[in-house]
Amino acid sequence: MPFNAKGRLDVGLPIAIIDIGSNSVRLVIYEGLSRTPTPIFNEKVLCGLGRAILTTGLMPVDGMERAYKALKRFRVLCDIMSVSDLFVFATAAARDAKNGAEFVSKCREITKTDILLLSGKREAELSAMGVISGFWKPQGLVGDLGGGSLELIDVKGTEFGKGITLPLGVLSLLDLSGGNIKKAQKHIKELLSDLPQLKAARGQSFYAVGGTWRSLAKLHMGQRGYPLNVMHNYVIPAQDASDFASLVERVEAETLDSIESVSFARRPLLVYGALVLEELIRSAKPARIVISALGVREGILFDRLEKDVKKQDPLVAAASDLNKLRSRAPRHAEQLVPWMDQFFASTSIEDTSEDRRLRQAACLLSDIGWRAHPDYRGEQSVNIIANAGFSGIDHAGRAYLALTAAYRHMGLSYDAISPRLKELASSRLIDRARIFGAALRVAYLISAAMPDVLPKTSLICGQGKVELRLPLELAALAGDRVFNRLKELGRLIGRSPLISISKS
Repeated sequence: MPFNAKGRLDVGLPIAIIDIGSNSVRLVIYEGLSRTPTPIFNEKVLCGLGRAILTTGLMPVDGMERAYKALKRFRVLCDIMSVSDLFVFATAAARDAKNGAEFVSKCREITKTDILLLSGKREAELSAMGVISGFWKPQGLVGDLGGGSLELIDVKGTEFGKGITLPLGVLSLLDLSGGNIKKAQKHIKELLSDLPQLKAARGQSFYAVGGTWRSLAKLHMGQRGYPLNVMHNYVIPAQDASDFASLVERVEAETLDSIESVSFARRPLLVYGALVLEELIRSAKPARIVISALGVREGILFDRLEKDVKKQDPLVAAASDLNKLRSRAPRHAEQLVPWMDQFFASTSIEDTSEDRRLRQAACLLSDIGWRAHPDYRGEQSVNIIANAGFSGIDHAGRAYLALTAAYRHMGLSYDAISPRLKELASSRLIDRARIFGAALRVAYLISAAMPDVLPKTSLICGQGKVELRLPLELAALAGDRVFNRLKELGRLIGRSPLISISKS
């Protein structure tokens, strides 16, 4: 089989999802079913199935023909890539149109698979599960804006509330208003007025799901000159998001910074996404807008996981996968976790649960760049970590993880470490990254990245010293390079270096 090659995780054969939305039809093929599923193929076709349903009651013939053509291609691609399970679902356009049943029947014939015709309530629930799968302990309101509808549902940790659906999709608004922005704005205000579901967002996060809102976030990133090109967990303060939405409503789309990052077909819809977002901010009063790259598709996958897998930390699971795929000795990185936990526990440095989960991920990622030329291991590691498809981590956390790799490979005062990357992290996180990087420089010098060495040693702070303890059998490791690196670490935490040899 083509998928047995090294460099792939042992998660079974690929699985695929076809999303028949009101604006686009998309195929995503994932490596397999896991806590952090990785797409290995992703393609969409803009069909505009929902562009005239409110006024005509029908999906357009040309849009349906484009969808059929796309589905025929997608079915062949699934066969070529040995997809084990194919899930096909349709949303607002197919469930609301008079010719929806006929369309779904044809889609079933082409894909040779049952079509899940999602109700608005079920679509909201799956969007919530997508957010739960992609964030660590999310709390607030999820809003999934599609072409035909807007789904709203509250989330708290691993739980979600009762979802609702509203005819506020961007294509529906364009259809209803006939391009009249004032008319669309009035309609949005009427439907969002005094909704009890909006209370979940007050002072909390509003998780924005959907292609139009992701496009708005791309433009916002371009306006800011943001240093990371990572959409998931991109955070915009609510007032800033409202101001930007107002700007999008006021000016021609072509005048916006980075508009070339948005497809021509989606540009006319941006203003309607901005109108909905601005009214939601006004009515719900969230503290921040958080962009989610995960939604219904990932919710379907998450819903199929075993209960114990659902409870896994998505960041740690993703870091563990990369460790298995790219480290010299994955077991070494796993053993590094308790070694570092013991070291930090012996210091006077504050150590929260969030610090510990970030440190665990950093340990697992600490050797993923080893195949690069020594001069570029740091740079490659930083690029992989900063831009990886991680979930369950904010951008400040990404910066911390990338900085630990930079300090480990490049040294503690290396000038080439991106100052833009440092802008994303707090002073506290930068300080912790330097300390952690310095400790990594000691650990890798005595272990050579091989397993079963670190458990015989320890790095401990006490009585004004930072002490590296080695057993007699490893005493020869205590050379000048090790001592100098221990001294570097000591300077950062105000301790004198000491190497001790145990005879027991």
